Amino acid sequence: MARRIGLLGGTFNPVHIGHLRAALEVAEFMALDELRLLPSARPPHREAPQVSAEQRLAMVELAVAGEPRLSVDDRELRRDRPSYTVETLESVRGELAADDQLFLLVGWDAFCSLPSWHRWQELLTHCHLLVLQRPDADSEAPEALRDLLAARNVSDPLSLTGASGQISFIWQTPLAVSATQIRQLLASGQSARYLLPDAVLAYIQAHQLYGAPNA
Repeated sequence: MARRIGLLGGTFNPVHIGHLRAALEVAEFMALDELRLLPSARPPHREAPQVSAEQRLAMVELAVAGEPRLSVDDRELRRDRPSYTVETLESVRGELAADDQLFLLVGWDAFCSLPSWHRWQELLTHCHLLVLQRPDADSEAPEALRDLLAARNVSDPLSLTGASGQISFIWQTPLAVSATQIRQLLASGQSARYLLPDAVLAYIQAHQLYGAPNA
C-alpha cells in the first residue's frame, strides 16, 4: 500500500506550539503515515539563526517526543550550504516508492513567495503542496501563481491523487504565536511558558538560549 508522508520545514528557532499544532492537525486530517519536521541549516531567504543547528535540532526532537505521528528529519542540517527545498524533495523522493504520496506543507506567505524559490517550477514533480491557511489570511494569490493554481488546484485535500503534482488548501486553527515573539519574551526576561513545549523551554533555560536566564 502506498505511504503518505508529510514534510514541514522551517528554522524552528525555536519550535513552538504553532508549528506543532499545524503539523498534528494536518497529520490527522490527511491520515498521514508520518509527518516529518525538517529544520533548515542555512535558509536562503532568511538570516542565519542565532543558535546552532544542533541546538535547534535537539529542541525539535524534544518537541515531538512521544507523538508517533510526528518525526524529525535532519538531512538539511547535514548540508554545508543553503537549504533548497527542491533538493530536499528530490532526496526524500529518492527514498520512497514510486506510488508513495509526498506532501509539502507551506504557509500562505511562503506559498505566495514560491516564484522566488530555487527551481520552484520543479516542486510539484516531487510532491503535492498543502497550503496552510488561517481564516485571516489574504486569499488572493500573486499573479505569477494564478495559472499554476488554475491547472493544479484541488478543492478537497482528501481528493489529491497520485504521488505528486497537485495543490490544495487546508484551513488551520489560528494560533497567534511566532518564534520572534518568543525570542523577544525570553530576551526581556519574561515567561514563554505555554507558547512552546515544557521540554523545549527547559532546554532553552538550561542552555541559556535567546538571552533566557538559567532556571
